[in-house]
Amino acid sequence: MEERELICIVCPRGCRLHVDKDLNVTGNFCPRGEIYGKQEVTNPTRMVTSTIRISNAELPLCPVRTKDPIPKSKIFDVMASINNTKITAPVHIGDVIIHDVCGTGVDIIAIRNMEKM
Repeated sequence: MEERELICIVCPRGCRLHVDKDLNVTGNFCPRGEIYGKQEVTNPTRMVTSTIRISNAELPLCPVRTKDPIPKSKIFDVMASINNTKITAPVHIGDVIIHDVCGTGVDIIAIRNMEKM
């Protein structure tokens, strides 16, 4: 593994992190920066937010997100799954729209109530 320079995105401070090949993190002002630096180098993850087509609702799209972060390498697969899904109203905040999306162990959930027309 090679050394990396990162900007921490955990808080608004935006610390400039340096992660060496032994996973020693410097430049962080809080413990969360150290955790972020190590994770970003070894297994980067991201939350995904998007919309899914919905029928019988007032609006044509329902906002959704991953319940937890997913591996960064799976983002395009997850988006393809989201784009190929269509749901029907009613849908409520927190409803699971896609269970275990792309084998990640993470669900896609609704983040807006969408009542039936």
